[in-house]
Amino acid sequence: MNEYLTSILSQSKLTSTASERYLLVYMIAVLVIVTTLVIVFFVVFQKRKNKLLLDKIKQQQAFEEEIAQAQTEIQEQTLKNIGWELHDNVGQLLAFASMQLSILKMQVTDDVKDKFKDTSEALKESLKEVRSLSKSLNNEVILNIGFEKSLNNELDRLKKMKFASATLEVKGEKVEFKNRKDEIIVFRIIQEFLSNSVKYSEAKHLKIVLEYEPEKLKIIATDDGKGFNMDTVQKGSGLLNMKSRAVLIKAELEVFSKPSEGVQLELIYPFS
Repeated sequence: MNEYLTSILSQSKLTSTASERYLLVYMIAVLVIVTTLVIVFFVVFQKRKNKLLLDKIKQQQAFEEEIAQAQTEIQEQTLKNIGWELHDNVGQLLAFASMQLSILKMQVTDDVKDKFKDTSEALKESLKEVRSLSKSLNNEVILNIGFEKSLNNELDRLKKMKFASATLEVKGEKVEFKNRKDEIIVFRIIQEFLSNSVKYSEAKHLKIVLEYEPEKLKIIATDDGKGFNMDTVQKGSGLLNMKSRAVLIKAELEVFSKPSEGVQLELIYPFS
């Protein structure tokens, strides 16, 4: 009898131990499943969050590019209108004044004619300058005569104004711009650099180097002016304009300068 009870108690203990084990396994399984679901939910949530952030960044970038594109188009139209005004109105007035001076010169005595010479020459040079400037402001003229010719014209115009030398050096085999709008933007960046040199640098010499490679165009523009400290100089509208235009055409732009060492602009434009 005692042996029978002992056997029953042993079986009962075994059954209880097995139940506890099953319960423990069940709880561990539930815990693993819940933990897995939490991790999966967190990963999905993070991916969704990151996607939304990326979409927002892309939308912001697209918006900024559209704004920059619109600003560039407005600037180009404004420059074009100014070019027309210079050519059609100011140019016509200077031409009329020059013609009237020539007529007046024929009606005075010989001893007075020499006094008209300097004024007449100044009017003729002013007329040439106005016409040259009007061409550099009109994007249609730039596209018509070409990128390098436009740069040469701009350097020739500046050389007559105040510089001892203004040269263009071309290296490598020329590669045509696939996008003509990019050609205008690259020209405007260089033109902005030259304009800053005229206004601020007190330089005597300008130089532009075009280095053509199959996949990119490297442009280095330098002046030998007073330069500036890169760490303390305020970022004016000229530098901001150049950088925003470079971003618009996926180009790399860097400006280097030190006091008394002039300024150098380096622009790398990818053709593809």
